[in-house]
Amino acid sequence: MIEAFFYHVGAMTILGGQLLRSLRELHKIPRLFLQQLDRIGVGSIPLVALTSAFTGMVASVQTAYQVRDYVPLDFLGAGVAKAIMIELGPVLTALVVAGRVGAGIAAELGTMRVTEQIDALEIMAIDPVRYLVLPRVLAGILALPLLTVLAEVVAILGAAFVSATVLNVSYATFFHGIQLFFLPRDLFGGLAKSVVFGFLITFLGCHFGYTSGRGASGVGRATTYAVVFSSLFVLMFDYILGTLLFG
Repeated sequence: MIEAFFYHVGAMTILGGQLLRSLRELHKIPRLFLQQLDRIGVGSIPLVALTSAFTGMVASVQTAYQVRDYVPLDFLGAGVAKAIMIELGPVLTALVVAGRVGAGIAAELGTMRVTEQIDALEIMAIDPVRYLVLPRVLAGILALPLLTVLAEVVAILGAAFVSATVLNVSYATFFHGIQLFFLPRDLFGGLAKSVVFGFLITFLGCHFGYTSGRGASGVGRATTYAVVFSSLFVLMFDYILGTLLFG
């Protein structure tokens, strides 16, 4: 267990250094970057939108239940919007993407490792990190904030719909409450989190796929580790960043 821990720490450190060096060849990957941006960002839109819609709905109901006896429901929009922008939007989007994208990256690179395609790239003098890792990591860093913005908009609209139809809080009152208490730091702090989450998900997926063991069992373990550790690191860094940004 301890040996495996230090192995992965060392492997991630080496991969991180290679990733930084490959930034010098950024001009060589625009097509690969756009392909990964489409797969990570556009491909995740339906799942993120559906998840965030129900998240906003349940957030509206539960917030109203908790504050009904203490705070007028005129301020429901403010409480729901802050929770979505600071916490629910970035974190739930990251967890959804970790399950979809992190697993996919690990499985893809793990299969390439097992079938010796990565070895073939090295034989052809093509840097595997620049060709495989860099486009995915950069696409994740850009896609996660964009998906988070979409998730927050859909979640707030879902919350407003439930507020108007179930809780008898009009759309005007709901959005007026958001305007009264909106702080740019809430929005941009959540987006800063999503940038870090995008890096963590794609980097860990690439690491576990890149270091996958041989055979189908190795690819399976790499995929499992990618999802588990991506989710764990998202929650860990959510606390760290939340303390730094809002503590």
